[in-house]
Amino acid sequence: MPALHLQRQGVAHIPAVLSAAACAQLETPVLQAANRGGTRCMLDQPWCAALADELRNHPLLQTLLGDNDHAVQCTYFEKSASRNWLVSLHQDLSIPVRQKCAHPALSGWSEKEGMLFVQPPTSLLANMLALRLHLDECGIRDGALVVVPGSHMQGRQTPEQAIASREQLGQILCTAARGDIIAMRPLTLHASSKASGYSQRRVLHFVFGPRSLPYGLAWANS
Repeated sequence: MPALHLQRQGVAHIPAVLSAAACAQLETPVLQAANRGGTRCMLDQPWCAALADELRNHPLLQTLLGDNDHAVQCTYFEKSASRNWLVSLHQDLSIPVRQKCAHPALSGWSEKEGMLFVQPPTSLLANMLALRLHLDECGIRDGALVVVPGSHMQGRQTPEQAIASREQLGQILCTAARGDIIAMRPLTLHASSKASGYSQRRVLHFVFGPRSLPYGLAWANS
């Protein structure tokens, strides 16, 4: 039951959302848009926006999303023998917005790839959802996502608190087959190691959130 896993652990595995053939059809447009490596701007591509709508309307995923949720960002990650990295334990705290707004609840303004980002209150982040679509099989040796189950219920955490949470709650390795989705709350502590094999791990990381934002904010793609 993905919805129950998501509620309790902050992460859920939904298998076979796309077929292997459908994943293969995405390879060319993904490569053309991302120019290898990764980018945060995939949702600008019409095919990616259409895929986000397809995921939004998928029967297994509808139960995880709010009625007014829509895709607000899509990031492409590619990890391979030639392009390899690790990600330390963290939470996803920033959202893409159209312009700056002065409000004491907002912090951590930054700019990445020409997009403006801000850290909103955890009350907003707690209701958002990431859907990580795996375009390749991702096993133990492929730099799979590692999450700290239940950490999404502990609010925003300092690096020291994050380490303590992992020691207390343990961690889960999120392997996936091609076409699977890993659903995750942004406040869930997560990390990934370098790939130790020679495979390719390509992921489209969709972020879904409410259509309207507080504090005078607007989504970057609205």
